[in-house]
Amino acid sequence: MKNIFITLVLLILAGCHNPSAPIVNEMSPVTEADLASGVLYEANIRQYSPEGTFNAFAKDLPKLSELGVKFLWLMPINPISTTKSKGPLGSYYAVSDYTGVNPEFGTLEDLKSLVDQAHKLGIYVMLDWVPGHTGWDNHWIKDHPDYYLQNDAGEIIDPINPFTGESFGWTDVADLNYENMEMRQAMRDAMVYWVKEVNIDGYRVDQAYAVPMEFYKKTFAALREVKPVFLLAETDINHPGGIEMVDLFDASYDWPGHHLLKDIVHGKKNVSDWDTHIDNLFKNYNDRNILVNFISNHDENSWNGTVEESFGKAAYAALALDYMSPGMPLIYSGMEYDLNKRLLFFEKDSFPKVAGKTFKFLEKLGALKQKHAALNSGKNRGLYTRIATSRDQNVLAFERSKQGDTVVFIANMSNEHVGFTSPYNGTFKRYQDGKEKVLSDTYEYRMSPWEFWILSK
Repeated sequence: MKNIFITLVLLILAGCHNPSAPIVNEMSPVTEADLASGVLYEANIRQYSPEGTFNAFAKDLPKLSELGVKFLWLMPINPISTTKSKGPLGSYYAVSDYTGVNPEFGTLEDLKSLVDQAHKLGIYVMLDWVPGHTGWDNHWIKDHPDYYLQNDAGEIIDPINPFTGESFGWTDVADLNYENMEMRQAMRDAMVYWVKEVNIDGYRVDQAYAVPMEFYKKTFAALREVKPVFLLAETDINHPGGIEMVDLFDASYDWPGHHLLKDIVHGKKNVSDWDTHIDNLFKNYNDRNILVNFISNHDENSWNGTVEESFGKAAYAALALDYMSPGMPLIYSGMEYDLNKRLLFFEKDSFPKVAGKTFKFLEKLGALKQKHAALNSGKNRGLYTRIATSRDQNVLAFERSKQGDTVVFIANMSNEHVGFTSPYNGTFKRYQDGKEKVLSDTYEYRMSPWEFWILSK
């Protein structure tokens, strides 16, 4: 009997240390409160470190916690196709196996460890999912050619622009056929796999607007049968599907706001245009539609320019506005370390990680987002009230408020010195040092180009 007992204990212990067993931890599923105060971080694993691995990235998870990061978005972690690939390493978005791990980044166990470590820090982990197309050496190409769109000659094709009938030029990927219900189920099963096997907490869906809504409805129901998840769409109401597509997800992008902000910085638009944009957001989106606010991401950085190139001296004002506006702010890999280069997309790259002025700034912004209910987004978001000034085309001033908590943001969104008055009165604390700041209708304020104030009480 004693030997049998010992054998059972050994078997149990062996099972507990089985590396293929799904990780189980006590972190609660995503809640509305998490979404309300969340900060999102996009991790470019390949370029984040010289090693370009899950394990190297995981070492810095405590630093993300210092920045108030609540949601971690990993760019695609799947193996990358080599057939027709671009550059030496290919695109992350040319997936060769939906249930595999890119050996460039590490192993399945390394990924599980990263997720487990993030969970212990209270950080949810999302995978970047590419449902619209695969790489050319995905096993579906050989095993299920009917999963793909084909031309009149029966040849699988790369994605075609529906407006011009011409190729987008994404020749490293093959376009999937969503008329094929078997393919839809295989895609759905793959998405459920990662939630069950690795205990991830959701997905960022690439080009969400290119996939039928019926697929999402059934797939999201299947995911939520496993546990509550956070679902971010790369879309907005101007993409196909409009608000109905946005409504299927927990969050979507404020692409119009991003482009408008760059236009303001470059003198093509002004604060009056921003007011119109905000009015349209409140008109077209409901309270549960969380917008992701950003000044950079992987596409912007690699193809359109660095933060310095896009925003110049206005970068901090624009970044602060992302945190103060209704929505969820996004930090892209390297921004916290003053990334000043366009990261290569199809080959290895990296950047120095020295915490300086921007890291400290993001720490303060993250703390404000966590501390102040007035900055909440989602169903119970803080109110947004525009504050009038005598220079409304140049000065953006607004109040966020909720349950007696108030945060005021005032910024000179122009490249000239401005003087202005405002009928708004109140006594506040400055975010930088907690010192008192009085706002009064008897004052004339002076602000330097791109100067901003964040005040709270």
